[in-house]
Amino acid sequence: QLQASGGGLVQAGGSLRLSCVASGRTFGRYVMSWFRQAAGKEREFVAAISRGGGDTYYADSVKGRFTISRDNAKNTVYLQMNNLKPEDTAVYYCAATQAILTPQRFSQSRQYDYWGQGTQVTVSS
Repeated sequence: QLQASGGGLVQAGGSLRLSCVASGRTFGRYVMSWFRQAAGKEREFVAAISRGGGDTYYADSVKGRFTISRDNAKNTVYLQMNNLKPEDTAVYYCAATQAILTPQRFSQSRQYDYWGQGTQVTVSS
């Protein structure tokens, strides 16, 4: 199971830090990612991190503003979001997969087997 938290209401230019805690003892075997879905839009990729944390991938829309990280000892993946914009408003989901992914596939939601319940992020202008 994945449990996401940390969402909320923030003004444009502000910051939030999302967390996603996984149950079980094999967290380090999973590639972890964040996706988001705005109202009336399709779910889109935000960021991904490799099993050991050495490789990260970002959507162009969040590069330079968001940082994904993980702590395998705490079974937790984080998404630090800085300089938030109104267009970042969405429900944010964490996702996990044990699949071996090429960089091109990190952004494909169908590659992920487990999903958290989502946490709402609202950025006011």
